Amino acid sequence: MKFIHAADIHLDSPLVGLSAYPDAPTERLRTATRDALGRLVDRAIEEEVDFMVLAGDLYDGDWKDYHTGLFFVRQMGRLRQAAIPVYLLYGNHDAESELTRSLQLPDNVHVFSARRAQTFRIDAHKVALHGQSFRLAATTDNLVPGYPAPIPGWFNIGVLHTALQGHALHASYAPCSQAELIAQGYQYWALGHVHTHWVSPGDVTLAYPGNLQGRHIRETGAHGALLVTVREAGTVQVDRIEVDVLRWHLLEIDASAAEDLPGALRQVGQALEQLVQNAPAHMALAVRVRFVGPSPAHTALLRADQHLRHEVIAQALALDPERLWIEKVLADTQPPAQAAQRSGEAAHALAELQDLARTALQDADFVQALQAGWQASLEKLPHEVLVQAPDLAALRQQPEQEVAKQLSDALALLSARTAPAANPGD
Repeated sequence: MKFIHAADIHLDSPLVGLSAYPDAPTERLRTATRDALGRLVDRAIEEEVDFMVLAGDLYDGDWKDYHTGLFFVRQMGRLRQAAIPVYLLYGNHDAESELTRSLQLPDNVHVFSARRAQTFRIDAHKVALHGQSFRLAATTDNLVPGYPAPIPGWFNIGVLHTALQGHALHASYAPCSQAELIAQGYQYWALGHVHTHWVSPGDVTLAYPGNLQGRHIRETGAHGALLVTVREAGTVQVDRIEVDVLRWHLLEIDASAAEDLPGALRQVGQALEQLVQNAPAHMALAVRVRFVGPSPAHTALLRADQHLRHEVIAQALALDPERLWIEKVLADTQPPAQAAQRSGEAAHALAELQDLARTALQDADFVQALQAGWQASLEKLPHEVLVQAPDLAALRQQPEQEVAKQLSDALALLSARTAPAANPGD
């Protein structure tokens, strides 16, 4: 017997922050969650699985666009034609959704009750699935005590949308411990809510498949579902299925060996080429590039901050314009050791200003809130530093839309002027 365990599909999840990037592949990003679900259904049909489990967060909040729900119905209809039942549990995002409350699903989709834990039986395989949907988005009670005892002699699956202890980065919905799940006596726990892949094997298997498709730079790497095979002896084998169609990567470039800007850019080109070669041929790649380390090219990278992303985009276009998109480029390098003698107070203030300037240039909405922030940061700079950089003082007379550009220009000059030369004669 085998089944697919998936969770956190977040179908048609909205795009956030992409308005600042006119070159973003918005259509590909917009349809990525749909394409991933379609690939999951393809795989279920190919594998001839006996059923599918969806452990919460099918939708993404208070959606009212029925095209989202109709797409899901169409995919479930494909599974119905292949005689594959689906056991669906609603999570915290689904509890907020208008679609959850009103959309009629095909008869092969069985939804766990939100009033109390419910059991579905598959007699042909002696499988019992126990689960409880969220009635409210802010479900912070432990639901496990309300789950029924296992059916003796059957393969018992617990379906739960939970912030399991040890996954503190996620909101504490329906919290519980691994010990509680193991003590319940089920053979497999199909979990949802945590967006990273995690499997704890043993007599009781606990598993998060992660979300079906990475949606932003905090969800890097491969994403998909789990193919679970149960042998007659009761042994459980869990294999990962990758169904994502666009993959996010944080590409860190150690610029310590780069003598200048062209040298740093050559490193980016080499790293991007390796990334493309190692990725599946169909996979689109959204990449954030981050230069790190003490580097002789530090000042050049800062001075190029306004067009550094375009320089990296040129590298990507030369490699594969159809598959590579550069989401953001960050210059987080430091001066070489012999040039890093600024006072701690000045260096800290400069770091704050650099971060504010870089963020503003890449997010137009942030500019409105920038003026108050940079004025407070200017007050932290020692008087002798301001004397060397009249560019900063001139910012007080600039209109709002010029603040980000002028601040970035001034910081690059300030960095160059206040860094001691490597050689006294320079």
